[in-house]
Amino acid sequence: MSKDNNKKMTLEEAGRKGGEATSKNHDKEFYQEIGRKGGEATSENHDKEFYQEIGQKGGEATSENHDKEFYQEIGQKGGEATSENHDKEFYQEIGQKGGETTSKNHDKEFYQEIGEKGGEARRKQNDND
Repeated sequence: MSKDNNKKMTLEEAGRKGGEATSKNHDKEFYQEIGRKGGEATSENHDKEFYQEIGQKGGEATSENHDKEFYQEIGQKGGEATSENHDKEFYQEIGQKGGETTSKNHDKEFYQEIGEKGGEARRKQNDND
């Protein structure tokens, strides 16, 4: 509903117009700065559980709206960005941490099972070559 005669503008329309005006008057740095400030304020007011909860909700909503190709694409982009920003030592360190965590959380049977699956996958790959 627009502002004609004596009718008032809806909240939605006012918000849209305000957002458009703000975007015309401010640059990328403005939005980065207010985003940083908002992030700092949020982190001061919320705990780990808050972030876990909103992360889970966001993940669920995203998975309902996107398919496998979406996740493959963002995974590839993330991997490329990470590889541009980190060196060999970074990957060695996170690999070691991951291995240590995995060994603390799993038993001998787990490793036997994944070893068997890996062997089967390798055999299938060799059969196709």
